[in-house]
Amino acid sequence: MSDKIVIIGANASGINAANAARKNNRKAEIIIIENDKSPAYSRCGIPYVLAKEIPNINDLIIFPPEHYKMMKLDLRTETKAVNIDPDKKSVQLKEKDGKIENETYDSLILTMGATPFIIPIKGHDLPGVFAIRTLEDGRIIQNAMKNAKSAVIIGAGFIGLETAHAFIENKIKTTIIELLPSITPTLFDYDMAEYAQKKIEAYGVKLLMGKRVTEIVGTNKVTGVKVGEDVIDADIVIMATGVRPNTNLAKQIGCELGVTRAIKVNPRMQTSVSGVYAAGDCVESQNMITGLPCLMQLGTSAVRQGKVAGTNAAGGYSIFPGVIGTAMTKIFNFEIGAAGLTEKQAQNIGYKTVSGTMVGTTRAEYFPGKRTVRVKIVAEPYTGRIMGAQIVGGEGVAHRANMLSIAIQNKMSVRQLMNADTGYAPPMADTWAPIVLAAELTARKIRRMK
Repeated sequence: MSDKIVIIGANASGINAANAARKNNRKAEIIIIENDKSPAYSRCGIPYVLAKEIPNINDLIIFPPEHYKMMKLDLRTETKAVNIDPDKKSVQLKEKDGKIENETYDSLILTMGATPFIIPIKGHDLPGVFAIRTLEDGRIIQNAMKNAKSAVIIGAGFIGLETAHAFIENKIKTTIIELLPSITPTLFDYDMAEYAQKKIEAYGVKLLMGKRVTEIVGTNKVTGVKVGEDVIDADIVIMATGVRPNTNLAKQIGCELGVTRAIKVNPRMQTSVSGVYAAGDCVESQNMITGLPCLMQLGTSAVRQGKVAGTNAAGGYSIFPGVIGTAMTKIFNFEIGAAGLTEKQAQNIGYKTVSGTMVGTTRAEYFPGKRTVRVKIVAEPYTGRIMGAQIVGGEGVAHRANMLSIAIQNKMSVRQLMNADTGYAPPMADTWAPIVLAAELTARKIRRMK
């Protein structure tokens, strides 16, 4: 059992690691090191603060100071881990005032997260070009939005779409530019992406798919972006082009990196260095469908991995089973979600696939306020095993995506899902659940193939 645990990084995975460690070891000294001013806040909520759906950015801070005192966690903000000596089991820390000190450890947990990827094109460092990652990023963008009339977002993943929603809500003319042919390319096949894209465009967002930004234009601040020979006006440019795992400290002490260039861990979240664990956006995960390594930088994965790492570092025993990749969001007046593999992803790995798409309603057909929901299920043609699902709907996407994630994790077939005993109530659900209908359609296609 570890008497002293040091955790580097105090966001989703780090704080959950600390809480789990304390629950498993009441006597251990637990130190949390965080370079940011604020610990443990919801990065995913920042676009909704920009949209004024959340009144104050400080509302995103998850735990009050009293939590750390109650759990006897030694939280040190504005402190940076600059060096680790794995032989002496010591971490060198640099405080805000420049003071250097060393802390020894019995167990070390690396939860250093990730850093936004900034495309290194001309003008990327101009004032008015932002990434969205920290509370401070959110505050700066809030201020920039006050006088902005137009914005360009580079990248059409969830952060890009959510930020477009925020800008439109603030009456800022918005263009999204995406290098790939469709929005959310890691979550949606082209057919579902195109359906969602039309809904987004209906709210006034201009989407340029399959286009490359070659330059950010401006002298003292950004004034636009260049796409081919065209220049699109922009008072604000958002780089929503993904994040890269922070692995410098891990590499420094000899932690093995995986094929994704993130930290390689075993199911107990142990690295290749004795006494060192890792969790969150800086680690490589294993896909539960394919068994292959993957980079799954989701808050849900981070908190679960952190809990496992903290439990084991404190002398307990816990296993992280892997990831499905269940993700969802709400933009404008509709929701999108996905779980598992897209058809394209499955086929690129070597699987044969069959899919079925059905449109249903979220409530009884006659009930006021019903919304349309479109469900696509991807399955193997021989076994009928469900490999992925994609959903676009007016409401209720989250619980449908979660249900399908459970089905995928338990290796259910479309035939099993089509016989699911789902519930019905006019204001909440129709008699035939859309995911059941999609499973039934996919099963019929499989029967015709045999």
